[in-house]
Amino acid sequence: MHEPSSASGHAGATLLFSRTDVERLLTPEVCIDAIENAFRQHGEGKVPSSAILGLHAGEGGFHVKAGLLAADRSYFAAKLNANFPHNPRRLALPTIQGVVVLFDASNGVPLAIMDSISITALRTAAASAVAARLFALAECESLLLCGCGGQAAAQLRAILCVRKPTRVLAHDQDTDKAAAFARRFRKESAIRIEATADLASAARESRIIVTVTTATRPLLTREMVRPGTFIAAVGADSEDKQEIDPRLMAEATVVTDSTEQACSIGDLHHAIAAGAMSRGEVHAELGEVVAGRKRARAGSDEVIVFDSTGTGLQDVAAAIATYRVALEHGVGLPFQLSGTQAV
Repeated sequence: MHEPSSASGHAGATLLFSRTDVERLLTPEVCIDAIENAFRQHGEGKVPSSAILGLHAGEGGFHVKAGLLAADRSYFAAKLNANFPHNPRRLALPTIQGVVVLFDASNGVPLAIMDSISITALRTAAASAVAARLFALAECESLLLCGCGGQAAAQLRAILCVRKPTRVLAHDQDTDKAAAFARRFRKESAIRIEATADLASAARESRIIVTVTTATRPLLTREMVRPGTFIAAVGADSEDKQEIDPRLMAEATVVTDSTEQACSIGDLHHAIAAGAMSRGEVHAELGEVVAGRKRARAGSDEVIVFDSTGTGLQDVAAAIATYRVALEHGVGLPFQLSGTQAV
């Protein structure tokens, strides 16, 4: 790869990062720190709320998420993602595909273009880890991962950075996929991981549950969840997706990444539509807790649901972290948007 000559890259050049580049540069630990800092800034009122635009397209859709964040300078990032749930089965393509564009927010210079599949998986997992560090019990025998698709490994790696369960249970509607995921992950981790087809029993055994599915009907109910459980509800990122039963939402302490967004597309959206709870019953946004403005866990029996819909703030934080590490290591292919070949 070409080496950038300064903090702004090759004189006017934009840097291109492949999925492999992003995954090599943005380790779970680096991403967790970046996401936690972004949520802290948001909780302290130092950055504006991020923006989202979504459009349906046939059996899938597109959304744009954008955010501003200050680091060594002010940055803006916009992510354009395509989300087509049938892709893996029908076309052997990823569910999510897209790009993130990072800008210098002081002058509008486009600094980098990078793969969004890796950015999305890593920053989403990092948010779950930030929430788990605040809300999950320190002692956890079992962790349940619901959904063994493209984001599953990132979720598990990130959670294992902040909590150390003695075993992991992997569940998927496709039992072969769950078994294959368990086999793959055993090769990279000393932790005991096993596939399970019995979701209800696995949920009752676990104090940390991560749901990262494309479900359109609830898969977790109140009866499945033990006191003291922390749930990272990650899959509901559009208004037709749903993982958590409204009664479970109503009886739990609910924390969101963005309450406004969760009211529109998260599991909170379905709980409100069902009349089970109101927006005013949300305990906090994650940034408020990170910033110390709202409490974390109140007691060992409290059930806490983190309604994670994914925000532009997370995208810009992850993109900044990737870009800055890339500059340190000389990674990134420079090119000129004007058409002039970079040298």
